[in-house]
Amino acid sequence: MKYCVVIIDGASGWPLSERGGKTCLELAYTPNLDVMAQEGALGLTVTVPAGMEPSSACACMSVLGYDPKLYYRGRSAIEAKSMGVTIGAGEVVFRCNLVAIRDGKMWSYSSGYISSGEAQVLIAALEGSLGGDKVHFYPGVSYRHICKIRGREDTLLAICTPPHNIPDKPIAEFLPSGPGSELLRDLMERSEAVLREHPVNISRRSRGDIPATMIWLFWGSGRIPDMPAFKRVYGLDAAMTSGVDLLKGLAQMTGIKMLDIPGVTDGLDNDYAAQVAGALKALEECDLVVIHVESPDEAGHAGSIDDKVEAIQRVDREIVSQIRFWGKDALRALIMPDHSTPIKIQTHSRDPVPFMLWGPGFAASRAKRFTEAEAKRTGIFIEEGYNIMGRLIKV
Repeated sequence: MKYCVVIIDGASGWPLSERGGKTCLELAYTPNLDVMAQEGALGLTVTVPAGMEPSSACACMSVLGYDPKLYYRGRSAIEAKSMGVTIGAGEVVFRCNLVAIRDGKMWSYSSGYISSGEAQVLIAALEGSLGGDKVHFYPGVSYRHICKIRGREDTLLAICTPPHNIPDKPIAEFLPSGPGSELLRDLMERSEAVLREHPVNISRRSRGDIPATMIWLFWGSGRIPDMPAFKRVYGLDAAMTSGVDLLKGLAQMTGIKMLDIPGVTDGLDNDYAAQVAGALKALEECDLVVIHVESPDEAGHAGSIDDKVEAIQRVDREIVSQIRFWGKDALRALIMPDHSTPIKIQTHSRDPVPFMLWGPGFAASRAKRFTEAEAKRTGIFIEEGYNIMGRLIKV
């Protein structure tokens, strides 16, 4: 038996009054997901424990079968792991977004989804101007980067707000506050002078693109969590494909092989067909493959209903269609969002999300479609999402 896990990041959401009270999953045309929902077991689960931040770090940890209450120590540490950034004694790391501020408000938490190439140049400039023995900047993917600070563990006590939580809001009331925050604020404020007239930003403005006007520090972490290998826990060799550092970090920490598939990105430009082709080919050598698709979540953060619906439809048309007909009676699949990203709030929520277990051994739950409402209607509810991996494998 082979296994496939598809994480449709942030696909779940709230009913949209402007679209007849339907969610993006309900608005999307998803014939493959719907047929599989009719054939398999559809239900709801909670992937983020009470009191924990509804981030993809917690949620994806749950989907992969690990209890966030035991293993979650901060998202930035996971991303640092994927980038080869070590965290020594007395060192802390923060997610460092390149953001755009306009008229004192959060204009774009991603600097208009700045390219990785442009971002690397800007991060190098920040390292040259603000870096030193105690502060270092490390380039990641697109707008997501890492800042490492030495000798100031008190910064972990600062109250920080993710920039995607405050779209179009004045940033003054959301700047880091509390113990250790003065250093974080100082770095953020000084970054403006470095970025203001940088050639990359001059070029972006000339093209009509959103410039990166400052850095935003949040999601502080003090150490990389020690997680048991996936094979040790579940007895299977696993591989993963994703376009974001977070999932790459989780893969490294759990001994899951990371697949290098050209064209896999975090946006709508993702090569969905290449991603699923590479993933299914990996099943020739491994037992389980994880396909993580980031684009619905990015569209949710951007507040774009149409882009989120399109991303979901492309997952159905180009990825799920291939899984559905791969290896008759030889494949079990788990398909689900990691968390909800409602368009109304443009950030994550702790709402239960739909999950689907499909393939040999899973009885039909009489669902009609892969939607939040249908998942609730079946009455199947798993309180702790990290238990679903065990159900996929040990039916």
